[in-house]
Amino acid sequence: MNNSELNQGSSKITPEHTRRLAYVYVRQSTMQQVEHNRESQANQYRLADRARALGWSPACIRVIDSDQGKSGKDSSNREGFNELLAEVSLNHVGIIFGYEVSRLARNNSDWYRLLDLAAVFGTLIADSDGLYDPRQYNDRLLLGLKGTMSEAELHILRLRLSAGRLSKVKSGKYRQCLPTGFYWVDEETVVQDPDEQVRHVLELIFAKFEELGSCHGVFRYLRCEQILLPRRPASIDKAPISWKMASITAVTDILTNPAYAGAFVYGRQRVDPTRKKPEHSAMPRTERPMDEWLYVRRDAYPAYISWEQYLANQERIHANGTRFMELRKQAAGAVREGNGLLQGLVVCGHCGRRMYTNYKLRPTYSCAQQLHEEHSTCCVINGIAADQAVVQAFFQAIRPAELDALEQVLATQQADHERMTRNWQDQIRRANYEVRLAERQYNAVDPDNRLVAGTLERRWEEKLEQLRKTEEAQQRFERDIAQPALSPELCEQFRHISADLPLLWQSNQVSYPQKKALLRSLIGSVILRRVAPDQAEIKIVWISGHYSILHALLPVARDANITSANDMTDRIHMLFEQGITDEQMAQILTQEGYHSARKPYVSPSKVYKVRLQNRWLNLVEVHRVASKVDGYWTSHGLAVELGIEVRSVLKRIYRHLIPPEHVHRHEVSGVYLIDDYPELLDSLRQILHT
Repeated sequence: MNNSELNQGSSKITPEHTRRLAYVYVRQSTMQQVEHNRESQANQYRLADRARALGWSPACIRVIDSDQGKSGKDSSNREGFNELLAEVSLNHVGIIFGYEVSRLARNNSDWYRLLDLAAVFGTLIADSDGLYDPRQYNDRLLLGLKGTMSEAELHILRLRLSAGRLSKVKSGKYRQCLPTGFYWVDEETVVQDPDEQVRHVLELIFAKFEELGSCHGVFRYLRCEQILLPRRPASIDKAPISWKMASITAVTDILTNPAYAGAFVYGRQRVDPTRKKPEHSAMPRTERPMDEWLYVRRDAYPAYISWEQYLANQERIHANGTRFMELRKQAAGAVREGNGLLQGLVVCGHCGRRMYTNYKLRPTYSCAQQLHEEHSTCCVINGIAADQAVVQAFFQAIRPAELDALEQVLATQQADHERMTRNWQDQIRRANYEVRLAERQYNAVDPDNRLVAGTLERRWEEKLEQLRKTEEAQQRFERDIAQPALSPELCEQFRHISADLPLLWQSNQVSYPQKKALLRSLIGSVILRRVAPDQAEIKIVWISGHYSILHALLPVARDANITSANDMTDRIHMLFEQGITDEQMAQILTQEGYHSARKPYVSPSKVYKVRLQNRWLNLVEVHRVASKVDGYWTSHGLAVELGIEVRSVLKRIYRHLIPPEHVHRHEVSGVYLIDDYPELLDSLRQILHT
């Protein structure tokens, strides 16, 4: 430090400053810099000499170096910087020394907080360029510019590093940390882990997910069968494998990692500052949607599953997570009396809340989530229609249409049994190897070195105990897992179940609580959603994790609420033009899937009603409503002329009060036709008045 700098600094330093402490703040951003950039450390520590040259005694100089290896972009995890702020606010600090502004802070909010406190208590700030008084406008302006440039420099460095990394990724030269199950042979070649047990366990996980359909199902299976998962630290390529109990996080990571499908993916996660916690230094990350991944290169690694199977697995996991986790938190409750068979199982497909059962006139499933907000119920579904659809699906689920399905189940169980047997054999071989390794280590130690020999002896005994427990577990597995053949008696029982249960269901021999208990034996929940005024979508979530989607017709109050009302009207017109009768039209429309408002089929009366509304009349109907046909009175026209009902005219025709020679029948329509002459009308009027 030259004399001009001393003179410039001494003009701002007062005895009040020298009576207080001088703090030297030392920081480097990473542990790699701490280990290798020793010259930077030395330069920062030498700032204490500058403090002595400016008039501070050695007893008044403090060095803060507890923030070594920590970034300056955030002060939440920098204890030394927070200690410095506290000392300044207590008016204990006369001057702060930092090699450059970026050492103190690379965040404007932290930097200006320090400047504000220093200005209030008259604390000076010194760096390698000079000495500044935050109370003076020019010095504060210069310090503010330096802080802004320091923050911008960090941003520019980050952009350059990210761009360089992405360029390396696209060129195929970026080396990614591999998940457990892969192994770097050299700088460019990746192979599956040479350990057979590691590969077998990973293959088992993917096979069980395809069978069970959920991450939690695979996790419970691994825990139940005491299958250990291989884990290797992600930051170390050739670290030894450790075997640990399965966790839901580990299982989910394996099933969602695209590397097992042979794909190299970069940018699966993004930084989420909103989830930052003060006690954690690392910035939390969230998963990106698959269509937002920055870079994907397929067939980069030897795959455990195909890419198509990976996509199907992700879609299945996503479907499992759609409302199902929240729905499981709500208990279905005990079965109760009442003819609402889905009581406790139904969930609203619009808002995700559990629906309640109403038994007023007929069972209905209602959701009142929006009742207080919008003064209307969220969803109301006719219980009878929903129950019938779910019960039919239940019967289909328990019906063994062919015994081949049962044979396929047994074959799947046999394959699973073989995988488990192979897994236990791998565990036995590994336990034997660890015992022999511990034995060799114990035999190789000097007997006089009792401390080491005692430790190795205990380790040998632990490995022997572990081998014994593994062998006992294998014996229990072989004893408990039996694969009986499908006997003819069992086949006959399955046939009887599928044939007899629907009949018993319709009878009074099975109570409603028993029916509900039977449904719950296979069904976890039923999600109802009204997709149209007369249609409901029913998603049945089976206890296995699979789901089925059905559609049910709902009764409505008016024909106008029928979704296909206009199409059915057009279809009736088309059939009418072909000369088809109402009975035939009703049968054709029902076969084509049309229905009326309150019935799941179309009746002839419904067809007749639609035709009358649209004035599509056949010859008989035209003649019946006409007054005259071909110059003759019809029974309808004569009744109007005489002021009586049509049946009164027909009664006089039947009793021959109208002479038969004056009555004719139309050859096609068969309608009665009466001669039109005044004497007949006068005689009929005379008869009516007598």
